[in-house]
Amino acid sequence: MTAFVHELISNQASESPKKTALRIKDEYTSYQELNDEINQVAQSYSALNVQAGERIGLYLPKNIEYVQAMFACSLIGAVFVPINPVLKAQQAYYIANNCQLKILITNKARVLSLLPLLPTLVNLTTIVVIDGEKHSLSDINNSTANKLITWQHFKHGKSSNRQTVKGPEHSSQLAAIFYTSGSTGQPKGIQISHQNIVLGAKAVSQYLTLSAEDIILAILPLSFDYGLNQLTSAFFVGATCVLHNYLLANDVIKAIDYYQITGIAAVPPLWGQLMRAHWPTGGAKSVRYFTNSGGILPAEILTHLRQRMPCAAPFLMYGLTEAFRSSYLPPEEINRKVGSIGKAIPFTELLVIGDNGEQCKANEVGELVHVGPLVTLGYWQNNAATKVRFRPVPKQAINRYNTKVAVYSGDYVKFDNDGFLYFITRKDNMIKTSGYRVSPHEIESVLLQIENVVEAAIISAPCKDVGQIIVAIVVLSKTSQVMTSSSIIRYCQRHLANYMLPKKVIFVTDLPRNANGKIDIAFLQQRYGNHTN
Repeated sequence: MTAFVHELISNQASESPKKTALRIKDEYTSYQELNDEINQVAQSYSALNVQAGERIGLYLPKNIEYVQAMFACSLIGAVFVPINPVLKAQQAYYIANNCQLKILITNKARVLSLLPLLPTLVNLTTIVVIDGEKHSLSDINNSTANKLITWQHFKHGKSSNRQTVKGPEHSSQLAAIFYTSGSTGQPKGIQISHQNIVLGAKAVSQYLTLSAEDIILAILPLSFDYGLNQLTSAFFVGATCVLHNYLLANDVIKAIDYYQITGIAAVPPLWGQLMRAHWPTGGAKSVRYFTNSGGILPAEILTHLRQRMPCAAPFLMYGLTEAFRSSYLPPEEINRKVGSIGKAIPFTELLVIGDNGEQCKANEVGELVHVGPLVTLGYWQNNAATKVRFRPVPKQAINRYNTKVAVYSGDYVKFDNDGFLYFITRKDNMIKTSGYRVSPHEIESVLLQIENVVEAAIISAPCKDVGQIIVAIVVLSKTSQVMTSSSIIRYCQRHLANYMLPKKVIFVTDLPRNANGKIDIAFLQQRYGNHTN
């Protein structure tokens, strides 16, 4: 039985030692080889006197060192902290300082960008540089230069401090801290237990029916819980995971064919890029499933993807890092339940709670509340925020796993007569206009039904007459005919109440994204939402 993160590897090493666990380009690493490397890195941590519960930062793109360092943390009871490699130095510094990193594993380019900030990280004792030789680090003239060591010295250096590794004792212990994108302020660190990660891998492997024969393409950042799950769910069943850092959408399509990928996960902006890319005739037949999370997948993109991957079953999913994942829509229901986010994943109970604290009936809008063992441990050193989001399990819950804390998602949803959930809006995104409360998501859904509208976002602008007016930000497909603001508004008039109509339409070539790939509404609001009438 798998209880801890590192056992995802060690168990497979015992059962199928020669099976390929990881592939990077044309380099293959078996489960036994990976397990041996993880044990060696764990010993290196011990040589640096890393104690259980101390934090180790990973500020890297996807590579073999990342995986080794991450799983070795689990082996000694330390806590890994993934830092998105696209973050700038000041953002990475905030995370490192907030969780008091003891060790940072990164590369030379990122060390150089962090140099002015490193002296103030008082808890940081060691910086491991994976792409530097000892002589190449000698040119770094900084008060923290004595903390720099190369990856080879880290892994193979001799030390009298090496000791027997003692791992975590309970699956409820802290395994990782994932930082949110911070679109509404500084990012918060979400504390993830061993149970959260392992059970999340088990849940996903069940509804995707993963097996050891699968070859899963990992293209998302490992600092994204959705990205990490490509690794952990593959390892849970003994499948092969291909780590792929891409520059262009065409690189992903080539990788699918080259590695004969059977499963792939992405977020809406990447799926949009893939839709517009060139797919070879008869390609992608190896793909048996693809998944989407991190936002609604527009119908046009979904239709094109199903044509490009004709043998693949699409799984549309909804989740929040505070509870890993909450729901998925089975592929056989996609045509019948258009726009639904599905039903609860395994090990999960979902409730819809109204503002009066009562369970909503069918088609009543309320807040989605997640109950079960996938609920995480709260926010790192932020009791105030934890109390807002993590609260006692509602009395209406069945709570078959007898957990004490539920996550209140902050998302308004409803369920239909068959129990399928539909996302309405974020609790704090409602627009107040003409005395009504309007959901941006409801308007966006209508806009995405317009032929050649690829993406859409709704923001508000102040108005002295009605409080706020609705502004639509729209991305058109490159092959679309000329489309005007008037034609879009006329379409909305046929499908929306008058008070929900956009008063202004702005056409852009792309929507801005935050570090986790979600539409940066705060940026759009700042740029386009301050035009008054």
